[in-house]
Amino acid sequence: MQDAITVWRGLSSLARLTSWSLLLRLCPVALQIGKLVADFRGGPLSADAMARFEWELQRLLHTVGRVIVQWTLNRLEPRQQADLPRVVFWDHDAFRPKRLSPMRNLNCLFGPIQVTRWLYESMDGLKLPSLFPLERALGIVAGVATPALADLVARLSVDFTQRQVLETLRRQNHVTWGAQTLRAVARAMAEGIAPHQHAAHLQMLLGWLKQAAESVGPVRFALAVGRDGLMLPIRGKETYKEGATATVSVFDRRGKRLGTIYLGQMPEPGQETLSNELTRLLRDVLAQWQGALPRLTYITDAGFHPRDYFENVLSRMPNPRCPTQYLMWEWTVDYYHACGYISKLAEAIFGPGREAHSWATKMRRWLKDKPGGIHRVLRGAGALRTIRGLLGTDKEYDSAYSFLHKHARYMDFAGRRRLRLPIGSGVTEAACKTVFSQRFKCSGMKWDVAGGSVILALRVAVLSKTWATVRDAMFASYQIALPPTPSPNCDTPLTIAA
Repeated sequence: MQDAITVWRGLSSLARLTSWSLLLRLCPVALQIGKLVADFRGGPLSADAMARFEWELQRLLHTVGRVIVQWTLNRLEPRQQADLPRVVFWDHDAFRPKRLSPMRNLNCLFGPIQVTRWLYESMDGLKLPSLFPLERALGIVAGVATPALADLVARLSVDFTQRQVLETLRRQNHVTWGAQTLRAVARAMAEGIAPHQHAAHLQMLLGWLKQAAESVGPVRFALAVGRDGLMLPIRGKETYKEGATATVSVFDRRGKRLGTIYLGQMPEPGQETLSNELTRLLRDVLAQWQGALPRLTYITDAGFHPRDYFENVLSRMPNPRCPTQYLMWEWTVDYYHACGYISKLAEAIFGPGREAHSWATKMRRWLKDKPGGIHRVLRGAGALRTIRGLLGTDKEYDSAYSFLHKHARYMDFAGRRRLRLPIGSGVTEAACKTVFSQRFKCSGMKWDVAGGSVILALRVAVLSKTWATVRDAMFASYQIALPPTPSPNCDTPLTIAA
């Protein structure tokens, strides 16, 4: 009896807040839930019965959600044109209400819903596209998805294939879409968050820099940058093309990495877009940072694009606090990349085998731990060549030796370790895997640049932990101003925030 009284009080409170018409629509579903519970309690208990009980209850609860969302949205605008504002201004143009129009193919987290909203037409006779103020105010994405559903689609698209996302939506959200609709929603989300990414990256980096500056430790806190490329399968191309990724990390005074911002770009000649995005981020974060400047370090392999970026951009980047001076960026060639050349040097001297492996292991340790380690390695290799000659070819030896000699000044690994700076581009190498490989290089996959850029934009936002920030900023930008219009024909007055 007490339970019945509690339920009745709850229903009465809901009725005061909304309308009995909503409760009447929910009654059939409530009766089905009651019957489901009674049947489960009255039947034999088993794992199969338990599973089926939960599956059916989940379906019915989705029905409840769908009924509530649909009922609510259909009562945000008056039914009578006389109760609407006569003129609405949007993007410097005037619009007037014309007719009620159904929003077809609209879906929410609980499945498909049917919503009718007012269509406004342009008043200046220029045949501008019609305006749906309610649709814009609610932030309907690509004309088919509520913001919450679009958010779910974007996050699923980050990790799963198109087929997996469609199956998940069908099974869990009762949303049945085709591939084109899914791509339209993902593209709209990527385009929507794009204007807000830079500000979110700045906010994250400035927060980490503050945390690093306040940390306790024996060394100076650091801002570390890396970039690398990897080959991607592109539709219509006979060979793989090079995509690119970049990372910006903050290390505290103990050498602990506090966080990383990830950037990425689909294959592009010269990688100019990635370079511009990375440069803008670095310049803005250092200009806005008010504390002591961090140690600036750049860790990459010695490929063309990473080297070119250091020589032509980083080494010539003005100090925001003294524009007549350049910032002191320190380039470190990736330790593991250098180790590969030591192994090639060993095989050229000793030939493949245990002796080459033993010498290379010793040289890698010298390179990492001893001051001036790279010069010890080069002197040792030169002495061995003079004393015993080569079992490999001169070309193999000269290639490995020349690389190490050319980049020797960027291989002070012992000094970097004393300063608790990273000596390997592991963060950037990992970015190649997490940003690209795990999603873009699955079996049988091929991408076009435009489609890949959509997934890439969503993926770097999630990996950089800026997703919630840019998503909320995107939804906030959808708002449209309309005056409140209380009406006896509308359960809820139309109040759309400016």
